[in-house]
Amino acid sequence: MHEHATHSVGQVEPQTLHVAQAMPLDCGKTLDRFDIVYETYGTLNADASNAVLICHALSGNHHAAGYHSEQDTKPGWWDKCIGPGKMIDTNRFFVVSPANLGGYNGSTGPGSAHPDTGRHYGPDFPVVTVGDWVRSQDILREALGITQWSAVIGGSLGGMQVMQWAIDFPNRLRHAVVIAAAPKLSAQNIAFNEIARQAIVTDPEFHGGRYYEHEVVPRRGLMLARMLGHITYLSDEAMRAKFGRDLRDGRISYGFDVEFQVESYLRYQGQSFVDRFDANTYLLMTKALDYFDPAHAHGGDLAKAFAPATARFMVISFTSDWRFAPERSREIVDALVDAGKQVSYAEVTSDLGHDDFLLTLPHYVDTLRAYLDRAAREIGA
Repeated sequence: MHEHATHSVGQVEPQTLHVAQAMPLDCGKTLDRFDIVYETYGTLNADASNAVLICHALSGNHHAAGYHSEQDTKPGWWDKCIGPGKMIDTNRFFVVSPANLGGYNGSTGPGSAHPDTGRHYGPDFPVVTVGDWVRSQDILREALGITQWSAVIGGSLGGMQVMQWAIDFPNRLRHAVVIAAAPKLSAQNIAFNEIARQAIVTDPEFHGGRYYEHEVVPRRGLMLARMLGHITYLSDEAMRAKFGRDLRDGRISYGFDVEFQVESYLRYQGQSFVDRFDANTYLLMTKALDYFDPAHAHGGDLAKAFAPATARFMVISFTSDWRFAPERSREIVDALVDAGKQVSYAEVTSDLGHDDFLLTLPHYVDTLRAYLDRAAREIGA
């Protein structure tokens, strides 16, 4: 049995929804049929009112909590926060965690077989948006027999999906929990994403996105993309505390091999990422981030974009997060207030940076636990 098993959802089995109906996409193309892979934790109550949807970020997937086998050493990506007695309490809520379309292991994506050719989609997989993901998640909601989510929760790119849910399907969620997100990317953020994409597409092993057929992986490009991304997820203070200017071997070698501990760490992060992620997926996910801008259709007025929303909002930011800084969360809060919506806001003092939303800082835990306790009591859970 795994350590801490009493606070874990334990061993979980991914499930697959086969969708035979065509789904039009924002890019103008259509997915004729597709699979959505998802996991569930906890038990759906009699009136199906205690369901919570988890929306994942760029490198996430359906495996948010628990373990896939007794041999599994690493739990799901949000296991610290989902489980019996945890912030998202599976003793009270039925938690649904799908993998987004375009992903790398599970739901239909570039690595899946194209139904017409039998070959990998590769670069032919259409560009998907946050709106497309939300529509596919709504198909999953209906298939599970859920009329209305008790809450939709997500951090970073997941928080963008939460906002899109509240705008596009206002009557299908009671609470919207937006964590470490932004109403749209800044030019600087788009620039980081473009550099990452260029690192991938200029890798000689990329082969125009058809690297599967060549039985290779654009390792160097994907590794560089992850190294760049990882720097932006950590604060300067966190990197200074973790590494400072420590030398790996205690001395300067006057060369270009790895010398500083931070270099060694970044290379490890990049290399391990390559083994579990897909380059075409990275391109798609970063484009979905770039395109998210619900205010665009309303002349840049975010309050007007939020006009249809009926959910109550909880918005959380972290002081050390410079990728999605607190000011960006306050933009969301201000727009919701201007739109006359119910919103609570917490700015959590932190050190680590953007990745703090994955962890369990006491103020963060207490805030989200208290908010979701109220959501649970509303439905008698």
